[in-house]
Amino acid sequence: MADSSHGPASFWTQADALLRKNLAFHKRNIRSNVQLVLFPLVLCMLLITIQTVVNIELSQPALRCGCICVDSNGDGKCEKKCGIEYSTVDQAWSCPVASPAQWPPLLQIPAPEYRAVQSEFIASMDLPKESCRKSSSCPATILLTGKNRTLGRNLGANMIPRSSSFNISDISHTMANNILGSDSKPQPTFLMEPAFFSNLSFYYLQRHCPTNSSFTVPFKFGSAVLKLECSCVQGLNLWRHSSSEINDEVYKGYRRGNPKRKINEIIAAYDFLDTDATRFNVSILYNSTYRNETGKYPISAIRMPRSVNMASNAYLQFLLGPGFKILFEFVKSMPKQESLLRLEISTRLGPLFFTWVILQLFPVILTSLVYEKEQRLRIMMKMHGLGDGPYWMISYSYFLLLSSVYMIVFVTFGSLIGLKFFTLNDYSVQLVLYFLYINLQIALAFLVSGLFSNVKTASVVGYIIVFGTGILGGFLFQFFLQASSFPRGWITAMELFPGFALYRGLYEFAQYCLNGYFTGTVGMRWKHLNDRDNGIKEVLIIIFVEWLVVLSVAFYLNKVISSGRSPTYTIRNFQKEPQPLLQKPSSERQGSIDFVQMEKSDVLQEKGKVVQLLQESSISLAIVCDNLKKIYPGRDGNTEKHAVRGLSLALPHGECFGVLGPNGAGKTSFINMMTGIIKPSSGTAFVEGFDIQTQMNSIYTSMGVCPQHDLLWETLTGREHLLFYGRLKNLKGAALNQAVEDSLKSVNLFYDGVADKQAGKYSGGMKRRLSVAISLIGDPKVALFPYLHKRIFLNIDSFVIY
Repeated sequence: MADSSHGPASFWTQADALLRKNLAFHKRNIRSNVQLVLFPLVLCMLLITIQTVVNIELSQPALRCGCICVDSNGDGKCEKKCGIEYSTVDQAWSCPVASPAQWPPLLQIPAPEYRAVQSEFIASMDLPKESCRKSSSCPATILLTGKNRTLGRNLGANMIPRSSSFNISDISHTMANNILGSDSKPQPTFLMEPAFFSNLSFYYLQRHCPTNSSFTVPFKFGSAVLKLECSCVQGLNLWRHSSSEINDEVYKGYRRGNPKRKINEIIAAYDFLDTDATRFNVSILYNSTYRNETGKYPISAIRMPRSVNMASNAYLQFLLGPGFKILFEFVKSMPKQESLLRLEISTRLGPLFFTWVILQLFPVILTSLVYEKEQRLRIMMKMHGLGDGPYWMISYSYFLLLSSVYMIVFVTFGSLIGLKFFTLNDYSVQLVLYFLYINLQIALAFLVSGLFSNVKTASVVGYIIVFGTGILGGFLFQFFLQASSFPRGWITAMELFPGFALYRGLYEFAQYCLNGYFTGTVGMRWKHLNDRDNGIKEVLIIIFVEWLVVLSVAFYLNKVISSGRSPTYTIRNFQKEPQPLLQKPSSERQGSIDFVQMEKSDVLQEKGKVVQLLQESSISLAIVCDNLKKIYPGRDGNTEKHAVRGLSLALPHGECFGVLGPNGAGKTSFINMMTGIIKPSSGTAFVEGFDIQTQMNSIYTSMGVCPQHDLLWETLTGREHLLFYGRLKNLKGAALNQAVEDSLKSVNLFYDGVADKQAGKYSGGMKRRLSVAISLIGDPKVALFPYLHKRIFLNIDSFVIY
């Protein structure tokens, strides 16, 4: 054994020892690390495969912009021409549109089975009876209100024409001059009005419908001629006293009964407010449920322009007479490039897939930390002098390095295969988001690892968090982001959950990528952080602040709990070297007797000796236990279990002390308290003058422990174990190598190459001998053993055999 003059290992010596051990450990687990780093490639390939399949399908002739062969010069030569005018309805969606088509403005008219009628929820008796639905003859209702009832009713009467006139030879003028409508669902784009291509009814609105009110209207679209079945629908104006009355009526009757049915639906409601002969002021209430799930259809797509035109014409006719009106000829969409759907797949799936890719690291880090806790490798390292600072620095640095390589591979591969999500957005902005989040993710893993003691449980919970966050982000959080009516404050509150903050950042990248692709500009840049609707700046601040807070809380809880303090303990300045604690006799000894018995004279003598020692200015003995107790709480109706009942003893240097007793006598509980694995219920003990309640870190530097069960890394060799623990005992150079060889020889692991075999290949006896060698490396002043092998030669101050 080496002499005891080496002293405690410094911070950097401990860090060096842990780093060398980790390098050896991860070198033998290189396959798992490579598989982890390559995992993003799988998801990127899946995404690009989906994108490729979609693009192939969009390139099929049935969906590709239509083309025909045209002999424009009459010379018999065929010239290929493509465009929306040569396309079928299905092909038209993919065509580039430099000059969008003009469409007649339509009114959103409820389907016959949904038009407002009297019901048990609606007290208004001026609505038609429900029997009209059987014959599909229910009128379409418009509700009116305002300060001036007479004026309002006159304006309402002017909104619906008395009759309609149709000139088939001038169909465009006819559609603009009459109030036409449809009950079809609008679309997010207005390149083609869906009413002209749906199987639903097409209507014209007037006050009273004649007996024969249906006819066919031919409408030419490109090379196709569409025949539209047009029928009359009666418009019904009803007055209400206030807009709140309108709101209450619509609210009560709109979705009663089957939630999928729109029971009492109106065309629109008009509040003319303070409109008079000199002022035109109107609020239009429309059915917003015709928007899509994000609430972002343009107003033209939900057929609001015709409603505005109806109110404007009614006011003109009130002022100037029935012959005056604004002829609303057409609406049209913005121009578009070819194939809107080409990039939509990657931008929609990108935030979801990439959230899964980045969060995949969380359960990996978490299970690694919990594994060391479950196998008690962390406490084993602490018992041999590894401090919290070196452990955190090396472990955090390793996980940060692994995460950084993981993200670099991810972004590089995504860029190489051409994902616009990466190539259009500024790499520096992406780098900042990814770097901050992987740091937050590592800190969270350190914090959450304290909640688990089983790797399988931690793994299951970790992957539930991964997939749950992605699914909730894609199908719930994104909905709130896109809904303009959802309070922004609640969005910020949801982003406090780290997974949603990550999803928001990736969502913003996807949106800027999409906009940059269609406008021919770049994606996210630093200047965009100040955009009004951009949440990326807010996300970066939240992630950065949470990283600092979580890391501080995790380190604090780990430090105070492992040192025996309560989590509410106020952090003091780090002490350079804790001094032995002076202790007075325990006050509990006077009255807390759990059972009545006559103590033997030697027990009383030992307790008196302990009392006398604790009254001295310093404790010079190797081990002193003062009324040490361990009580386990009762479970399932059972009483408390007293494992250790007020143990007091004083063990001087150079003495061998054996703890004997049957199963359940408290031997293991006593040793676990001495090594810091469990905390005493009351009382305390001193090792080399340091209190086990508050100064375990100092105790570990002078203690050697052979645990009851072998705590070894399966992939490390016996020699690597001893080199690691020897460095923790501040052995260096030739002294370290000599100490390792002596330890291996003393436990008969030096010969036949056994020392360089992985510990996982050792037999049970060989593992036990290696554990004994580990406990003796570095010449500890106090050693604790579950048993002592007859072939082990000791040269230590004191030891306990149990």
